[in-house]
Amino acid sequence: MNASIKPVPRPGVMEIAAYVPGKDHAGGVARVFKLSSNETPVGPSPKAMDAFRIAAETLEIYPDGQARMLRDAIAEVHGLNPANILCGNGSGELLALLANIYLGPGDEGIITEHGFLLYRIQILAAGGTPVTVKENDRRVDVDAILAAVTERTKIVFLTNPGNPTGTYVPYADIKRLHAALPSHVVLVLDAAYAEYVRRNDYEAGVELVSANRNVVMTRTFAKVYGLAALRIGWIFGAADIIDAMNRVRGPFNINTPALLAGAAAMRDQAHVAKAVEHNEVWRARVSEALTALGLDVTPSVTNFLLIHFPDRDGKRAADADRFLTERGFVLRAVSSYGFPDALRMTIGSEEANIGVIAALTEFMERT
Repeated sequence: MNASIKPVPRPGVMEIAAYVPGKDHAGGVARVFKLSSNETPVGPSPKAMDAFRIAAETLEIYPDGQARMLRDAIAEVHGLNPANILCGNGSGELLALLANIYLGPGDEGIITEHGFLLYRIQILAAGGTPVTVKENDRRVDVDAILAAVTERTKIVFLTNPGNPTGTYVPYADIKRLHAALPSHVVLVLDAAYAEYVRRNDYEAGVELVSANRNVVMTRTFAKVYGLAALRIGWIFGAADIIDAMNRVRGPFNINTPALLAGAAAMRDQAHVAKAVEHNEVWRARVSEALTALGLDVTPSVTNFLLIHFPDRDGKRAADADRFLTERGFVLRAVSSYGFPDALRMTIGSEEANIGVIAALTEFMERT
């Protein structure tokens, strides 16, 4: 045996930059407020926690491989056909399945300049070529996407509302985008933050998916539902797409605690409303306070804010990040998303929000 020979990944794999989540700690600080991963400060529904505890009684039994109870709960709340719903280990698993099913060597997947980093990873992992289009003033540019479409385009990934920008694409523009795409191209509407949006011209994707065979909508339980630890995502799509995904997914891709807690959380819409209301109040207050400090805050419809810092010594985003971390406030640096001058702040608890405002007031007033 030649000891110098080792397994080699296929071409392209080692060119992938691994996804790095937001930091979750601050050394030497008695209390830390994690505001880097867009988790809800309201926490999960008490009904979901009760369901999770019940699951402990049957851990020796395999979970329902069809996720029937969870799909039924989602269908009930959203008025959908459960046959057109597939659940996964976070929406990340579902997005990866789509990339691996519809992309291969020579195929292109379109992503936007400030879109979710995972899309690029998944396109490359499937052997495809990512094509990145520019955004316009921190907003997705539908015309730029259409200009990038070629005969090799097989999929378009679109986060709506966007992360880390917090901006959104009105439904009229989404329909215009879809109408101009070739019918063989899959339009993926990643609506992870849809529950937070309160705009009359926004639609998560249900209507477009229901009427077409090449559109899917992905959603998650990690944000407003407060179940990030359980990794639950779901997708609504045409029967042909769901059938293809079912053929290649893992046979038991969601565990029983997640199934039970997810179904309970979905049906507890009063708890969702509580989380959304908290976010509406504090997003406005934090944005107004930080803007008054002279910071540029991108208008957001989500549960986070993109805060832009001046490009001068002592006041840059990296300086603010260190200053905040030393005081126990952990935000998300977003240079990897194309914003070296910004930090993304999750709207947290009242105490956390007030603390960040006070800390940034001190930071901006320093000479």
